[in-house]
Amino acid sequence: MKPKLIVHGGAWNIPDEQVAAHLNGIEHSITKTFEALEKGLSALDAVELAINHLELDPTYDAGKGAFLNKAGEIELDAIIMDGLSLNFGAVACVQNIFHPVSLARQVMDNTEHAFLAGKGAQQFAIDQGFEILDPKQLLTERELVFFDKIKEDPEFMTHHPFRDSPSDTVGAVAMDINGNLAVATSTGGTPRKLPGRVGDSPIIGAGAYADNSIGAASTTGWGESIMKVLLAKTVCDLFEHNSAGDAARIGIAKLQQKVGGLGGVIGINSNGEYAYAHNTPRMAFAYVTSSGQVISKIKITP
Repeated sequence: MKPKLIVHGGAWNIPDEQVAAHLNGIEHSITKTFEALEKGLSALDAVELAINHLELDPTYDAGKGAFLNKAGEIELDAIIMDGLSLNFGAVACVQNIFHPVSLARQVMDNTEHAFLAGKGAQQFAIDQGFEILDPKQLLTERELVFFDKIKEDPEFMTHHPFRDSPSDTVGAVAMDINGNLAVATSTGGTPRKLPGRVGDSPIIGAGAYADNSIGAASTTGWGESIMKVLLAKTVCDLFEHNSAGDAARIGIAKLQQKVGGLGGVIGINSNGEYAYAHNTPRMAFAYVTSSGQVISKIKITP
């Protein structure tokens, strides 16, 4: 089969001055990953690789460039899921590593568990040989300035960034030459979140879901609302009786109508059709056409 790949770089009000960086990052990730996917890379390896590129890009809220929590620390969450076996691995509240999605992959591949969090996930990272970084290696001047601006603001709420400030969870969905699907999502969460807060990104069915028989999807946005409607699984279920595009749009409509949620979703259905929709002011995403052309967009809400 012709492989397929779609990635996102977050759903929020991306300012004009940050558009180029968002496009460049997702274009780099998808171009480098799709080259390997065409040569036979598995969908599971492809989504991990695509996310790894984005986790190293300080433009996004994942890995380097992630937001600071209320204690001034970075806590990272990630998930990866195999549409063939329905196996998944997830981590939450991990600190001082570049690639939480790769740690999630190790949870899936090297343990009898599916989800590790906090101190246990941190120790597992050490046991698996992950480099534990100086926190300064994950920080950017942009996030330090933003944190100083909001840390004492009594009016600030953690869902505000999806309306008018940065929030750049990253995600990837792939179909390989064997028709297998996989998905991965990685995030630094929301700014000034309480220590220990876990959003939708590492939650199966909320931040990501993959099942070869229906499709795969990755979400981004206000996690507290996305979890309530299990947005990724909702969109995947909608693939069964709707076009890929309609499934994404219906899923976002449910998010907004049921819980007043804000976010976006990307996906691929079992027929290899792309899906994307959002209700935030903008969403960054890119995909590869059947002719091999990379299409990248900063899509504006209609």
